[in-house]
Formats: sequence, C-alpha cells, structure tokens
Amino acid sequence: MDDHAQQQQALERFRKGKDDSFRRDRQSPLTPEQRRTFQGLRYYPFNPALRLELPLDRHGPDGTVQMETSVGDVQEYRRAGTIHFELDGQPAELTVYQSPSGDLFLPIRDATSGKDTYGAGRYLTPVQVDARTVIVDFNYLYNPYCAYSDAWSCPLPPLENWLRLPIEGGEQRFHGEAS
Repeated sequence: MDDHAQQQQALERFRKGKDDSFRRDRQSPLTPEQRRTFQGLRYYPFNPALRLELPLDRHGPDGTVQMETSVGDVQEYRRAGTIHFELDGQPAELTVYQSPSGDLFLPIRDATSGKDTYGAGRYLTPVQVDARTVIVDFNYLYNPYCAYSDAWSCPLPPLENWLRLPIEGGEQRFHGEAS
C-alpha cells in the first residue's frame, strides 16, 4: 500500500472515531438533542496535496498574542513561528502558536469560512517533526466546539491567520450550525 492510501485510511479511521465520540461520549460538544439525531460530521474528501511538511520559521515576530474568544474573553498564546507554503499555486503564510500547555495550535480562517465551513474559522494541531519542521495536514482541519453550541468558548483566529485562498480540507460546516 502506498503512502497516500495509508494516509487516507488513517484519516478515515480518525473521522469514524470522531463521529462515534461525538455521537456517544458524554464529553461530546453536542447537546443531548443534537446527539440523538447526529448522523456524522461533513468532511471534504481526502486530498494528499493538503499534507505538507514545512520548515517552522522561528525568526518572525515573537511574543504572546491575546486571542479574543467566541464569548468575548481573551486567551493568551505564544507565537511559535511561521510557515510558508503554496496551495494551487497561491503562496500563503500562517503563524503557528503554542498553547500554555506547550501544544502547537494553528487557528485559521480561509475563503471557505462562512460558506462551506464554520464562519469563525477552524483549527489544526501541527505535528512537530523536529525543532525546525512541522507537518501540517489540512485534511485534519476541525471546527472548534463553539461551532456546535454557544456553551463553549473558543479562541478566534487572529487577522494574521486569515487567508484569502480556500482550503478545502477537513471538516465542513456543521449541519446544525446557526447561520
């Protein structure tokens, strides 16, 4: 089996597990009413071109960023570095953040936000290969919990992570999302 087929199978297993968890887990972001009728999340098809191994440029702006949340609070993240890439021939740059717990965090808005995907943006957890390299697989973009219920507080992607290009990967707009 080639790498792309293995990546696709891994993604399908991940998505099935996520759907099962949303349907059955008491920690699900879905309300009990939503879980009763939940048929699964909607996803873009797997696209191997959306899996990128990229250098993490740590020479950009440093320091912390105060991210506003969906309920008006503020959460603090540290800039870990920037990534530069091309999708469909269009250059792009995003800032990768580090949470207080040390995890990498990539919140984005793109040209699909508010149309095919959640309007406030989506998240990704880059995988750190080494001190200078991360894997960013946009097939794993996911909606924050506030996409499912107003009971959740989610950081909003800062302007530096708003892209004009569409990233047609990962989760699409939740069918029960209020417009």
